[in-house]
Amino acid sequence: MNEKENQRGQMANTLFTILLFLVFVLCALFSVLIGGKVYENINGRAEDTYQKDVALSYIANKVRQGDEAARVTLEEMEGIPVLKLEQKIEESVYVTNIYYRDGRLWELFTDAESGLGVGDGNEILECSPVTMNMDGRFLHIKTEGEGGGSLWLSLRSGGSDDE
Repeated sequence: MNEKENQRGQMANTLFTILLFLVFVLCALFSVLIGGKVYENINGRAEDTYQKDVALSYIANKVRQGDEAARVTLEEMEGIPVLKLEQKIEESVYVTNIYYRDGRLWELFTDAESGLGVGDGNEILECSPVTMNMDGRFLHIKTEGEGGGSLWLSLRSGGSDDE
């Protein structure tokens, strides 16, 4: 009987060890799955924030660079609102057009007389919709969608009065 009890004890120990190992493996698997979901959520939020912040920062920096007397305007080209930043280089006038089209932010730098339109620009980044409104000396830039934001810029040089 001692031998049978010994074998049963060894089987119970072996079974307990296997079950304990199985519980450990399941806990590790669930930890990896939960960690993957958390990483995915954090990455999604970071991507949304990136798109919102980069679009606003890009436009704000371009406006600050080109903020000269009566050189920052908001016009409509082919049904699309376009932020126009004019600058004079030597004897020619150049225009930087910034606009949102087809889920992307676009920029076109060209001579003012070139005749190029919104279909000729360079893609800057893919982002949620961007709207721009101008009210006197204030430019309002807004990104829509989840995590959207807005920015008001006060143009330092509002026009010929500043000259």
